[in-house]
Amino acid sequence: MTETRSTELDDQLKQAEEQKVPKRQTPFSKAFVEFIPTDWAPYSDELPEPLSSVPSATAHRDALAARFPHDRLVVPAGHLMRRNNDCDYPFRPNTAFAYYSGLGTDREPNAVLVIDTTAETRDVLYFKPRAPRTDREFYADPTYGEMWVGQRESLEEMAAMTGLVCRDISQLNDALSTGDTTVRVIRDADENVTATVDSLRQRGSEDADDEFYEYSSAARFCKDDWEVEQLRDACRKSKVGFESMIAEIPEAVRKGRGERWMEGTFGRVARHLGNEVGYGSICAAGDHANTLHWVRNDGDLRPGELILIDAGIEVDSLYTADITRTLPISGTFSPAQRRVYQAVLEAQDAAAAVAKVGHDHAEIHQAAIRVICEYLHEWGILPVSVEESLSAEGGQHRRWMVHGTSHHLGLDVHDCNQARRQDYSGPLKQGMCVSNEPGIYFKQTDLLVPEEFRGIGVRIEDDLCITDGEPEWLSKDCPRQIDDVEAWIADIWGRTSR
Repeated sequence: MTETRSTELDDQLKQAEEQKVPKRQTPFSKAFVEFIPTDWAPYSDELPEPLSSVPSATAHRDALAARFPHDRLVVPAGHLMRRNNDCDYPFRPNTAFAYYSGLGTDREPNAVLVIDTTAETRDVLYFKPRAPRTDREFYADPTYGEMWVGQRESLEEMAAMTGLVCRDISQLNDALSTGDTTVRVIRDADENVTATVDSLRQRGSEDADDEFYEYSSAARFCKDDWEVEQLRDACRKSKVGFESMIAEIPEAVRKGRGERWMEGTFGRVARHLGNEVGYGSICAAGDHANTLHWVRNDGDLRPGELILIDAGIEVDSLYTADITRTLPISGTFSPAQRRVYQAVLEAQDAAAAVAKVGHDHAEIHQAAIRVICEYLHEWGILPVSVEESLSAEGGQHRRWMVHGTSHHLGLDVHDCNQARRQDYSGPLKQGMCVSNEPGIYFKQTDLLVPEEFRGIGVRIEDDLCITDGEPEWLSKDCPRQIDDVEAWIADIWGRTSR
């Protein structure tokens, strides 16, 4: 490089630093700065309609304020996370923020919801509104600039959408530093906001924050009607995803590395019909089904084997389905596969029978695992009696089903996980939404298992809503009985071949 080019580059880097643009970005000339804000159509004066989540989120905030009636509660949305170099992961707001603000999809990085029960205006959303086109942010800021990320909301537009009073994020510190009110923050949501709260608050502590976090998680146990409908919608859309994967099984077999083909098929449907997949999809063919969290999804689909697919669509409100179906790659189950599948199916039915008000959440697992133990004993696999294996001193059956049968569902696929353990596994209440997912996993290398069963892994998972009677099967549209599954596959293949 010549000295002249080096000097020019140094001047460009210095200018970029002065303009606060990335070093690899060309600095903006005076002519460009004067030209870029000219001749744009004005922003619309029409305000957006309120989000459908507004009544639900308002009720959630009211309950929160009643629980902490003298406190200032800080709920950050979180910030963009670096994937590599200058590329970020897609943004998803912190779950507590989504629950109490009603904002879904990718809204709103670096925003903070403050619920101040001592203030005249209780609920305020602080965020970065769009800048005017005369501002450098419009063309130079890759985080907020309209030229980079699209048109963002004004304060008035965000207020219309959320029903919240909205203020510029630059005013947040003033709101946090006033008075001697106890201030609590969701600590894990945004370390920068947490550090600010710690430095400014006069009253409050990490213990107080933990109590707030625990409550905000437990508050999500029972879903209101709007939330249950979001989960129904997530299940309906997930069925479309499963049917799209079934249609692609022959192509996945033909192409090789078919687990990835299946994963990609479901992901496409999730992005089209919803926000995203609710968690990393498991597409586990053959012996891979016996690895519980198989998300590498790089294996082949082979005729005669099964594929276990654990996948759910997260809708725009961020509520997610969680469904597992174990499907025969050739379209029909073999006799050995039928026997294992039937055992899991009966375990699932037994679990659903106790998924009612008046039973504890833990009973769902207990009912399922008893059926599985009985089958393992009948097949001569269990080395002890059923009762001994089920005892606290036993547990031998866990070699073939190590995971639990049920967890709470909602904004997180494993919802309410910060609640106290005794509450999580305690009494079932109307409005709780839970999974029902027993399984049996016979690894190819397990010499205790009859040879005909080796390499077979089966899990069946459905989403249930606890009612005042029988549970509602939110995912009921996805067939699960053996004959129905085979007919489902045949029907889809028949339609796609015509």
